[in-house]
Amino acid sequence: MCELFGLTSSKPVAASVCLADFQQRGGGAGNNPDGWGLVYKADARFLLVKEPFPAIRSRLYAQIVADICSDLILAHVRKAKYPLINSLVNTHPFQHECCGKQWAFAHNGLIPEVIALELTSHHAVCSPDGQTDSEYAFCYLLGHIARQLNGDTPSAPGSWFETIAHVAEAIASYGQFNFLLSDGDYLIAYAHDRLHYLERQDTTSPMEADAITLIATEPLLSCAPWLPFEPGELRIYRQGRLVGGTRTHPSVPARKIAAIS
Repeated sequence: MCELFGLTSSKPVAASVCLADFQQRGGGAGNNPDGWGLVYKADARFLLVKEPFPAIRSRLYAQIVADICSDLILAHVRKAKYPLINSLVNTHPFQHECCGKQWAFAHNGLIPEVIALELTSHHAVCSPDGQTDSEYAFCYLLGHIARQLNGDTPSAPGSWFETIAHVAEAIASYGQFNFLLSDGDYLIAYAHDRLHYLERQDTTSPMEADAITLIATEPLLSCAPWLPFEPGELRIYRQGRLVGGTRTHPSVPARKIAAIS
């Protein structure tokens, strides 16, 4: 049911090896044939490329990953569940504006009840382009972030980070909610029940140490020492380094949950 990949580093890096391995998850080694997408930072802005076709058979995917050199990447391969419509607008990642920044989001799981929450929300800041529960959850998150920031641009992860954790915990109570979220500066990863990370730092020169963190639904590059997230764990990274984190405790998936006030 879909897979995620994220990268954050202290300087732009070529990610072709990891992304080539991830390509196998899109209809090859993984049963996720219903679309792929990449969003990555280039010249201080996000570029988004995606197709509603299997990554494993995509020439465009191979061409893009061979050329990417970036310090922030989100990628997704899709197994269509809700809805079962295989289209470009339903392909992850998604992008929307909030508080003066472009945000990117990709999700693994199934949470159709969140659609009704967003449709009745009084804090909407965006409208989904497609029909996925994932994009509705993205807009629901952004609405609460915007309400917390009250028009300010995100800077250090303070109360808006706590808001993300609170809303993520509530949404996860519907079913399964693993996601990657970024404002172009921070990379936020939430593991309801299925996510791994790999952190590396070159300490040869401590004053200018290079740092990189990879995040994936399932470990890539089998020789690497990936670690699992704790269930309900949310981690926030900036330039390859962990800068915050918390543990949430979603309730057992329920049919109904009250909207967050």
